[in-house]
Amino acid sequence: MRAIAAAAGGMNMGSIKSTLSDRQAIWAFVAGCIAVTAGVVAHLPMFAMARSMQYRLAGMPMDNLMLGGMVLIVVGTLVAAYGLMPRNVGAQRAAAAGIVVAAPEDAPLGPAHWGLMAVLVIALVIDVMKPASLGFTVPGMISEYGVPKRTVSLVPFFALAGTVTGSVLWGWIADIYGRKASILLSAVMFVGTSICGAMPSLAWNIAMCFMMGAAAGGMLPVTYALLAEMMPSRHRGWSLVLVGGLGAVGGYFAASGMSAILQPIFGWRILWLANLPTGLTLVLLGALIPESAKFLLARGRIAEAEAVMRRFGATAHNVPVPTVARAGGSQALRGAKLYGKLAALSICALSWGLINFGLLLWLPADLVAKGYSVGVSSRLLAESALIAFPTVFIAALLYSRWSTKWALATMIALTLAGLLLVLRLELAGSGSPVLPVALLIVGSNGIIAIVLPYAAESFPLRVRGRATGWVAACTKAGGLFAQALTISGITLSMGTSSLLVMVPTALSLVLVAWFGRETRGRDLRDLE
Repeated sequence: MRAIAAAAGGMNMGSIKSTLSDRQAIWAFVAGCIAVTAGVVAHLPMFAMARSMQYRLAGMPMDNLMLGGMVLIVVGTLVAAYGLMPRNVGAQRAAAAGIVVAAPEDAPLGPAHWGLMAVLVIALVIDVMKPASLGFTVPGMISEYGVPKRTVSLVPFFALAGTVTGSVLWGWIADIYGRKASILLSAVMFVGTSICGAMPSLAWNIAMCFMMGAAAGGMLPVTYALLAEMMPSRHRGWSLVLVGGLGAVGGYFAASGMSAILQPIFGWRILWLANLPTGLTLVLLGALIPESAKFLLARGRIAEAEAVMRRFGATAHNVPVPTVARAGGSQALRGAKLYGKLAALSICALSWGLINFGLLLWLPADLVAKGYSVGVSSRLLAESALIAFPTVFIAALLYSRWSTKWALATMIALTLAGLLLVLRLELAGSGSPVLPVALLIVGSNGIIAIVLPYAAESFPLRVRGRATGWVAACTKAGGLFAQALTISGITLSMGTSSLLVMVPTALSLVLVAWFGRETRGRDLRDLE
């Protein structure tokens, strides 16, 4: 540990009470949060006054209170971002190059591990719920704004564009500024996007939904990278899959359940206004999320790093930069193997995006068009999500006890089977959508439960945040392509869409089988 302290020379070595205390100004972060919250609250009177009109705000002018609230949100976000920025980033990155932190491979799980998993599951449920809500707002927007489906497609298109941007940007921020700070800033932006539910014009909805996507896209890659660094090798695989899977399925269930309960009463806008309490919950949960020990050591905050390592059973040592890799470094992931694996996971993620933000995103509108009410269609999809919940535990069991590589391949194969059943449903022209959609959700949620954890433990530390962020961005890029087709006026039936999505899904199955490497029980240092 003395060698670690020497490597962090020049940094602040004082006793620290808060894991955020060496940022530019914590008071600025607090002030920014208050300003953003006040800005959102300033939009609520407009929404409340529309009660007699079934909460329809289309065409209403924005008053001075709302305009002032928007200024507060922008200024508050910038102030919060400044407050969270660490000092002397260059020295931190130089110090981090020769520090290795890892939990013993067979270390048991303690209360700290279970607590972190519980907090991150809640955070992911809230995070996934927002993009999942897009499909449930589409029928209401079509009705209120009186525009065709292709025009409303601009809303999910720009929201997904925001998630792609956020996935890449936040992965980079997490590598440089720390996991915890990036999660907190993402949550602050999340709160600000609540005003999407009070925007009187479609153009404002599009702009705010882009910001919502940018905030939501930052949570997934950061969460997986943080978990991969905190969990012992023996438990890393199943814990990553369990947290990611519960977050994904729970987010979709929360979105569909909230739509079924609240939308018939308050209209589609309530699904966006819910960002206020859920976003503030994320900010409060940030107090329970630890910063990575390596980041703290690189900042020269030895006492805090030791406290974190004691909680999570980790150890640290300093080694020369050229020999950071272990003796097994001859198997390090590099060159064609690295890029081949990145391509395999990217196409797999792209296929999932086509399904989740293409087929499943438009499914509520398709059900409404077939005569189902908004409440009934939301309830049907909530039931499908409930059926998919056991998949998460099965995926975690396969991933941890059988094979990480072949568990992912199995879920891709199940997704192909789900696509076939959806195609069969469309060809038959009748029947309940619950079972076919449930089976499709089983396969697709199995993929998302595995692909990002698999990515998080498949790449060297120097690019882990960015590689995981890139794969996360690919999950949204598939949705962007699907929405671009709708915007361009190309309307595809569910059956045709299923048939087309089968092509990249099958290709991803082949590539994962070829380039995938087994990561179960492997120390992440072998990748360096």
